[in-house]
Amino acid sequence: MSFSQLSPAEALAKMREGYTYVDVRTESEFAEGRPAGSINVPWLVDGPIDPVPNAVFLAAMTARFAKDAPLVVGCKAGARSSKACAALVGAGFTAVLEQRAGWDGTRGAFGEIKEPGWWRANLPVERA
Repeated sequence: MSFSQLSPAEALAKMREGYTYVDVRTESEFAEGRPAGSINVPWLVDGPIDPVPNAVFLAAMTARFAKDAPLVVGCKAGARSSKACAALVGAGFTAVLEQRAGWDGTRGAFGEIKEPGWWRANLPVERA
């Protein structure tokens, strides 16, 4: 089972076609800024020191979405969204796309932006 990746601009186009953007960053990250129209179902949750795995991620997704719901999944830079997409596909979700580069962007070995994320691409954002 696999899923396709798409750029931030392609993710926005999919949202305009009816896909739901699921931001899997922590609640605090989501509150600081997010793709306009996105919803938050964290892959990790804020812990006392560092984020910890969200034990109810799949249950929350299954309660909220049908298995064939068209979903775009994104995070900060791609690591969490990739894991979340793999878990969703493994749980039987059939229309899952990963927005690579996330909110911020992918970075090279020296911290340079290799691909701009959602906000760096100047796409529509919402803030708390």
